[in-house]
Amino acid sequence: MWSAAQQEFADALLDPERPVPGTLTRSAGRMSAKRFAVYRNNVVVGLVGALRARFPVVERIVGEDCFAATARDFVLSHPPRSPLLMCYGDAFPGFVATFAPLAGLPYLSDVARLEAARTRAYHAADAMPVHPAALQGVGADRLYGARATLHPSAHVIRSQHPIVTIWTMNSGESALGSIEDARPEDALVVRPHLAVTVRRLLPGGAALLEALAGGEELGRAAELATKSRPDFDLSANLAALIESGALAALGTPATGQEIAR
Repeated sequence: MWSAAQQEFADALLDPERPVPGTLTRSAGRMSAKRFAVYRNNVVVGLVGALRARFPVVERIVGEDCFAATARDFVLSHPPRSPLLMCYGDAFPGFVATFAPLAGLPYLSDVARLEAARTRAYHAADAMPVHPAALQGVGADRLYGARATLHPSAHVIRSQHPIVTIWTMNSGESALGSIEDARPEDALVVRPHLAVTVRRLLPGGAALLEALAGGEELGRAAELATKSRPDFDLSANLAALIESGALAALGTPATGQEIAR
């Protein structure tokens, strides 16, 4: 628990309407409001910089000035809860979704969710993904009864907007251009080795991954994915997930036998 003096300092730090905390002094006496304002501004600038580093595509889409103003409003209403700045901004996508000046960009909050997931994936635990050759010769019955362990870095971002296309164009991975087909896209963010990758999931892929993450056997997860997307293709999705490194292991719970790791 913070002391009363610490709480007073923290409250004043991000609220310009509050006076200088009474416990702050300097050699010549009370600290001046001007000195504290400089410190307060440096803190806000530093937190805005942390958001800028974590959400570069959001900044590119809205522009530097708009991002700075949005980030400042977020900082003043959402102070850090952890000393780790790499974690700061988890609530930023939700803030963007309800921030009135950005209402004309309904896809922006989902792009921010994708960028936040990239940071979490980067700092996730390491694990070796399932090797593509590991499933050769595994029978369908055995495979359908298997449960999967997802890679610790794997995140699924569902969206009603083409967020993978938007992110790719604004991250420098592809050229900017008009989006002729603005169909919904679900994203897979994963770091199987050193680099974080962003992939567009195939139809039903998000439902499949979510079911597997919930502990469903592969056969049941495929049924749920088919209900969500009648055009779901299990073979194509499974191959894409293994190729992406999103699976860390496959095993049969009934026997305790591991199929692939």
